[in-house]
Amino acid sequence: MPINVAIVEDETAVRSSLESILKRSPDCRCVGTFGSGEEAVVGVPALKPAVVLMDINLPGIDGVECVRQLSVLLPGTYFLMLTVHEDPDSIFNSLAAGASGYLLKPVRSAELLAAVKDVFAGGAPMTSNIARKVVQSFKRAKQTNADSENLSPREVEVLDYLAKGYSYKEVADAMKISYGTVHTHIERIYKKLHVQSRAQAVARYLKV
Repeated sequence: MPINVAIVEDETAVRSSLESILKRSPDCRCVGTFGSGEEAVVGVPALKPAVVLMDINLPGIDGVECVRQLSVLLPGTYFLMLTVHEDPDSIFNSLAAGASGYLLKPVRSAELLAAVKDVFAGGAPMTSNIARKVVQSFKRAKQTNADSENLSPREVEVLDYLAKGYSYKEVADAMKISYGTVHTHIERIYKKLHVQSRAQAVARYLKV
């Protein structure tokens, strides 16, 4: 039985190329193609594909959010990301959302078909560059864990509120401290965790 595959890709030429690769393989069958995350969220569940090829950089609902929504609706479906992004945040956001594999564009026909078969069999296919990024990120996580141990109890409390989505003013109200004191804590958190934004600080905090 061929593996039923759906494609979510906004670029027409790329979408057609992926569909053509699948159609030439006796082991795969393209059951549907979608040009946006919005279309995919509506259309993919009815097809119940075994594997979904998902682009990250989609207009509107991006690929990560699309996978997050579809993985709830289709718990038995495997999601394989196809993207030009190889930064660690994109990789981990995709995997955290429910993706099982991560390939960089452009991808060769043989590599794509092998990845589809691999992910369908329960594997986690990744290009060598991506695999290295994952290993490097885990190594950095050890350093981040050490950095987080240097945070004071109050700084950890501030970071915990930020992770829950509190605004700076709400953090100040909850902790009964001034807005300026919250900013001071945050500046120290950034320095200790070696980050430059709230999103990075929260991401580091949640990973350790």
